[in-house]
Amino acid sequence: MKILIAEDDAETGTYLRQGLEREGHSVDLLRDGREALAQATARDYDLFVLDRMMPGLDGLALLRALRAARIATPAILLTAMGSIEDRVEGLRAGADDYMVKPFAFVELLARIDTIARRPALRPEVTELVQGDLRLDLLSREAWREGRRIELQPREFLLLRHFMERPGRVQTRTLLLEAVWDIHFDPKTSVVETHISRLRAKIDKPFARPYLNTLHGIGYVFDPS
Repeated sequence: MKILIAEDDAETGTYLRQGLEREGHSVDLLRDGREALAQATARDYDLFVLDRMMPGLDGLALLRALRAARIATPAILLTAMGSIEDRVEGLRAGADDYMVKPFAFVELLARIDTIARRPALRPEVTELVQGDLRLDLLSREAWREGRRIELQPREFLLLRHFMERPGRVQTRTLLLEAVWDIHFDPKTSVVETHISRLRAKIDKPFARPYLNTLHGIGYVFDPS
């Protein structure tokens, strides 16, 4: 599973990350609630493990913000706040499970396994539609106003990334990580080049552009 851990205690966070990675999971660890919210809304995860007491944004507010954004990724609250009222508040905020510190790592693994075995609630998505732009995830072809658009492999991945996140700002760093799996700045114009090529196909032949540049910030796909 791809797991995001939001935990401000360095020792606990490292312990969780190392343990879950040994079990074969891919783990991102953040120690600030606002940074975790930005990461969680920009990238796809299978599970969130959230501490309640964090700087920037506490885990409960973070979870409520994710649910308000219609992000239904399962979440486990992992916290020292263990009263009945705390548990009820966490579950009502949208948590799928609630564990109290100190905890046994094997129990956490068992709860993660339980979440992983749950049947998917939604059918597999094979098509994305935003405005008059349609992307077939099986054929990897796009159409706008009924006109077929051929995409190169990286253009398809880039367009899919944007169409799954309409209205969300995507920085150059996020795009490098999500589309190219590059976790450092290669000091090249690879992002800008592919954005230009994609625009030439999905925007320039049509009256209204969907893919917009926010100078000094990043890009946003806005079909509204």
